Amino acid sequence: MTDAADQLPGDLASAHAMIVAERAARREAQALAARAQAVNSHSDALIARLRLEIEKLKREIHGSRSERKARLLEQMELQLEELEADASEDELAADLAARSSAVRAFERKRPSRKPFPEHLPRERVVIAAPSNCPCCGSGKLAKLGEDITETLEVIPRQWKVIQTVREKFTCRACEKIAQPPAPFHVIPRGFAGPNLLAMILFEKFAQHQPLNRQSDRYTREGIDLSVSTLADQVGACATALRPVHALIEAHVLAAERLHGDDTTVPILARGKTDTGRIWTYVRDDRPFGGISPPAALYYASRDRRQEHPERHLKTFGGILQADAYGGYNPLFKGDRDPSPLTQALCWAHGRRKFFVLADIATNAKRGRDAAPISPIAFEALKRIDALFNIEREINGISAGERMERRQQESRLLVDAFEEWMRTERVKLSRSSPVAEPIDYMLKRWDGFTAFLSDGRICLTNNAAERALRGFALGRKAWLFAGSDRGADRAAFMATLIMTAKLNGVDPQAWLADALAHIADMPISRLEQLLPWNWVASSVKAVAA
Repeated sequence: MTDAADQLPGDLASAHAMIVAERAARREAQALAARAQAVNSHSDALIARLRLEIEKLKREIHGSRSERKARLLEQMELQLEELEADASEDELAADLAARSSAVRAFERKRPSRKPFPEHLPRERVVIAAPSNCPCCGSGKLAKLGEDITETLEVIPRQWKVIQTVREKFTCRACEKIAQPPAPFHVIPRGFAGPNLLAMILFEKFAQHQPLNRQSDRYTREGIDLSVSTLADQVGACATALRPVHALIEAHVLAAERLHGDDTTVPILARGKTDTGRIWTYVRDDRPFGGISPPAALYYASRDRRQEHPERHLKTFGGILQADAYGGYNPLFKGDRDPSPLTQALCWAHGRRKFFVLADIATNAKRGRDAAPISPIAFEALKRIDALFNIEREINGISAGERMERRQQESRLLVDAFEEWMRTERVKLSRSSPVAEPIDYMLKRWDGFTAFLSDGRICLTNNAAERALRGFALGRKAWLFAGSDRGADRAAFMATLIMTAKLNGVDPQAWLADALAHIADMPISRLEQLLPWNWVASSVKAVAA
């Protein structure tokens, strides 16, 4: 027995009407499904955006700067990017489906957009108004007002050739010829302007775009610049900027305290690559209220022998904040000439070893293969985090005030932490996983507690780790350094670019201005081109 609705009509007209009705019902069902999909996509994107905002607010309130939290935010931003794109696609699909049905179209509620910056030029495009009234046809129209819709647009990169004309004059009295001197070029008889040179340098050493990729992109834009030509410009710029680099190097090595660290960088060898090193030394006095501008200094080497930090810091005398790498040990010996450095170890390194054993989220992903959470490591994290809470409160005040607060509050926590670790260590076997991080700290306890007696010392070495993050991200783009000199050149340019970033200066704009004026700048005034002096003079010029 069949339902009456399933019975087919007997005549052609009824069949045609049924087909039309079925198609309309199908279009409506498709529109409803598309609208539901758009609503779901919008909800997913909204939830992801709110979660990201909550995590950012938590980070601002609690001051958390851990690597795990930073990675979490990056992952959430990437997830939000994909969900927003999905929601836009589904919204358009729902709108198209709704046009052929009676289903109401879905419109996403997007976050309010900020107005476009005032400094952007405006191009006014006026749509021609009707000459007659579309209702009655009368020509007596008077302007009542206007509505403006702003659309952000971009003009593709524009290349131009600047012709510098040097007129020649002859003297009718002495018959001598006079002519202005030729403009400065980084390469003799060069052709590239300072803005082009700055762009090449910034993309290679800050955006990690090798010269062959830059050359391909310029070719697609109609400009033939071979890799060898670009390499000539890079080498010449490094030579021209060497005096500025020397001033930054002297400024960094004159600091009272330095952050030191290194990271791997592959360097091309015969038939293989060697695991070379990029070393960084960061001067940043802002945590203890210092007024000296921050700066970063980089060096490169083909290995990690201790002779390299000894050579880098030969003239430095002060506090070195670094990890427990044994290559730094000769710098702390009493017979060092001119004087031994003060060792200050990083609590973030010590904390990281405990965190691995107490990372609940990571262990949950491992399932059955997860190692049990160590209650001792979890307790150690709580005690270390209490010290970090104090440090967040005293960040930026003077060194004397920092030391006073540490003596009053942090010392009690540090002494209790040491006593607790020694008590727990006696109970542990040699093969216990948590014994390793405890031994790591107790064997170097003087270096970890140096911050209690000197307000200039930070609790972590994160300043140096942040300075090396660009090399860690860029290794996948440029794969390896082509030679020892290539690695040295990368360290050279990283010194200039990172120092500009630390001082809140646009590195590309600063490089362009430095290249344009360094030839005419007397040595006595060369300090004006340093990033921290350059931004000050720029602000004064704008104010004037």
